Amino acid sequence: MSTQVTKVSPASLASAPHSGPGPIERILDSLPWWALPATVVTVLGLFGLYSIWTAFLTGGINQSGSYLSPFYSPTIWSTGPVSPALWVLGSPLLFRATCYYYRKAYYRSFFWDPPSCAVGELRHRKYRGETAFPLFLNNLHRFLFYLVLIVTGFLWYDVYLAFWAPDGHVQLGLGTGIMLVNVILLSGYTFGCHSWRHLVGGGLDCYSKSRLGQARYRAWQWVTVLNQRHPLWAWCSMFSVVITDVYIHLLRAGIVIDPHIVF
Repeated sequence: MSTQVTKVSPASLASAPHSGPGPIERILDSLPWWALPATVVTVLGLFGLYSIWTAFLTGGINQSGSYLSPFYSPTIWSTGPVSPALWVLGSPLLFRATCYYYRKAYYRSFFWDPPSCAVGELRHRKYRGETAFPLFLNNLHRFLFYLVLIVTGFLWYDVYLAFWAPDGHVQLGLGTGIMLVNVILLSGYTFGCHSWRHLVGGGLDCYSKSRLGQARYRAWQWVTVLNQRHPLWAWCSMFSVVITDVYIHLLRAGIVIDPHIVF
């Protein structure tokens, strides 16, 4: 048996593509292990404080013209002692709190369980997983998904209303663009959910021998594309909700004027 040896010139090595870490990966790898948990704690903590402020401490519904803040959609009630944003805080936020990705993020960051892949457990109690209170409540995630589908539908309806000026004409403005981007990002996060992916194509041993198997397989492939970027959808949609709410606050207070074109 003869072995053929292929000679590779230095020029071909220099021109050959390599799959080494990029500049962003090298910067992240150079950071200490606690940098990511500290960032997650800071961002999620500020988002929680902002949510409480805009929902309960600003007074009234955050709406300007046809622009309605996503924190108040759907507006089930508009008056009373309880903020109408309570519905949103009670479903989408709980959906995020029980999300598989966010669970990993806050387990590591808030509870240090573990704080990093290469760092050992900092607590010495017996590991019980999500079988004890309150962590077993995370199993409600699949049921909260159905409530979030309803909220997402209302958000798309709010975007439709945002394209109509109070006088009945069609308007294209900065506000409509912000609201549209926000609902697209929220939809990407919602329909990239692991629970939705399982509902679409899970629980089957063989697609070719199942009813509507090929259609479910194609749908599963599309959902998988979103699911592969689930952390990115999660963070971008969270920031877009805040940006949309802040912009409508500014319009409502008269600090900025929405640039738009009316047809």
